[in-house]
Amino acid sequence: MPMLAERMSRARPSAIMVIADKAKQLKAAGKDIISFSIGVPNFLPGEHVYAAAHEALKHDSGQYGSNRGSDALLDAFLKHLREGGFEGYERRHLACGIGAKQVLFNLMYALLDDGDEILIPTPYWTSYVDIAEILGARITLLPCPPEQNYKLTPAQLDAAIKPSTKVLLFNNPSNPTGMVYTPDEVNALADVLVKHPNLWTLSDDIYNRMIFDGMPYAHLVKSRPQLRDRVVLIDSISKTYGMPGWRVGMIAGPESIAQAVVTLNSNHITNLPEVVTAAATAAFDGPQDVPAAKRGDFARRRDEVMAALNAIPGVRCPKPQGAFYAFPDISVAFGKKHAAKAIGSDVDFCNALLDAKGVACVPGSAFGEPRAIRISYTCKPSELTDGLNRMQAFFAELS
Repeated sequence: MPMLAERMSRARPSAIMVIADKAKQLKAAGKDIISFSIGVPNFLPGEHVYAAAHEALKHDSGQYGSNRGSDALLDAFLKHLREGGFEGYERRHLACGIGAKQVLFNLMYALLDDGDEILIPTPYWTSYVDIAEILGARITLLPCPPEQNYKLTPAQLDAAIKPSTKVLLFNNPSNPTGMVYTPDEVNALADVLVKHPNLWTLSDDIYNRMIFDGMPYAHLVKSRPQLRDRVVLIDSISKTYGMPGWRVGMIAGPESIAQAVVTLNSNHITNLPEVVTAAATAAFDGPQDVPAAKRGDFARRRDEVMAALNAIPGVRCPKPQGAFYAFPDISVAFGKKHAAKAIGSDVDFCNALLDAKGVACVPGSAFGEPRAIRISYTCKPSELTDGLNRMQAFFAELS
């Protein structure tokens, strides 16, 4: 039969969705399952978002929209940027996409030729590597272990950048670790980037309104404005507004990059649907009380997770200060058994925990750190408490 394109040999399904699907199947079979696996915020947006969507339905034109995004959406996102401390952007610097993932694919497609080098700090969100591999990029991972709080250091970055390096992918706050860079840490990284004028930086900022403990939202562009011409901001309605299924991602960056995304949109998605555009516009432009309340809620859940993990001997977890994840190093379990099941890896650990206690977590190797697991703490509060108790019991039963 005819063959698939060679690039499909490099494509693979999301490791996160594999775990989530297994948990769903077990639950459908009647198993008592608590899922800490998938990174969905598990809350809904404010009523003004639904009101805007309903109003758009009443006046639906049924026509094609803008490849860049409607003027109303672009203006709402500009307001969102200004509230985050970003000035000087105009509509021509913006573009939309079907979620941040599709926007990221477009950006990497626009910037990376076959064999170009991309730097990705590790742990990383799984799709960074998956997309880069599909596109045939040369991936250089920059290990950021728990010993350095899962954060990239300036010296590490400076040593990794070569004249031929094309792209740095920077994620703050981080998925999967929940770590947030301080202003001083961002300043130091920005100082390194200033020295390398041929390097693009893709800044994944989709958790920028999920920052705890009064920490500011530090950013490379705010730190060193001269980086504006080679840093692309990536944002989304998914995490901040509880709208992952609505699929709206946004970018702000140099005009040439925004236009490249617009051109690519014209060749595949064409435009966002009118109803989705109206909802996203209302989310960015309307009341921000729901995200503010959820930020406080997630901070309290983070505290519960950290208290439970800190009570388990040998488990260590740098304190996350953003997003809604914890990324504990559970390698103390390696070489042990639970009942008859030997645990030699993070995958063994997650499978044994799911089978024995009905708790689903994602192995850290999916994010490039095989000593850890990712815990998403967005489930119901009662499920979170129960799941953490089950995890503690699991560790206590290791031999």
